[in-house]
Amino acid sequence: MSLREIRHTKRLLLRMPAEVDLDFVTALFARRELVAHRPDPTPDTPEESARRLSRDMDHWHNHGFGRWAVEVDGRLIGFGGVTVSKEFDGLNLSYHLHPDSWGYGFATELVKEALAFSFNDLRAERVIGLVRSVNAASRHVLEKCGFTFEREVMLHGAPTNLLVLDASHQMV
Repeated sequence: MSLREIRHTKRLLLRMPAEVDLDFVTALFARRELVAHRPDPTPDTPEESARRLSRDMDHWHNHGFGRWAVEVDGRLIGFGGVTVSKEFDGLNLSYHLHPDSWGYGFATELVKEALAFSFNDLRAERVIGLVRSVNAASRHVLEKCGFTFEREVMLHGAPTNLLVLDASHQMV
C-alpha cells in the first residue's frame, strides 16, 4: 500500500476502506446519536450503509485518496479524511467515529493528519468542513485545528456552517 492508502499517527492506523468494513459501517450508521445532527436523523438502512461504503471505495478508485477507515489498537472506530467536494471550493473534510470513541481526542488526531495529508501530499489550497450548528463538538474540533467560519450554507435542506482552512493559514 502507498502512503496515501495507509498512514499512522501516534494512536491511529488510517487505511483504505474495504468490503470487510460493511458490518461496522452498518452498525455505526444505525446509531441514533451518530445521525442526530442530520436534517432527517433517521438511522441508515443496511442498503444505505452499503452505498456509503461503496462511495468511499469509489472515491479512492477515482481520485487515489479519500476517507480512511480509522483503527485504534487493531479495532475499527470509524471513517474520516478528505474528498473532492462537488458543491464547494476545496477538499471536504469529514469524519464519523463510533460514539464509544468520543472524548479521547481521536477526532482531533484524525483531522490533523487529514490536514497534513491535504496540504503536504495533495498540495491542496483549501479544505472545508461542513458542520450543523447544533453539532458543537465537531465545530470545536475543526476550530481547534485552525478552521474558521466562512458562511452559512444550505446542505440537504438544512442550514450548515461552512468552515475553512486555507493552505496559507494552516496550523498543523
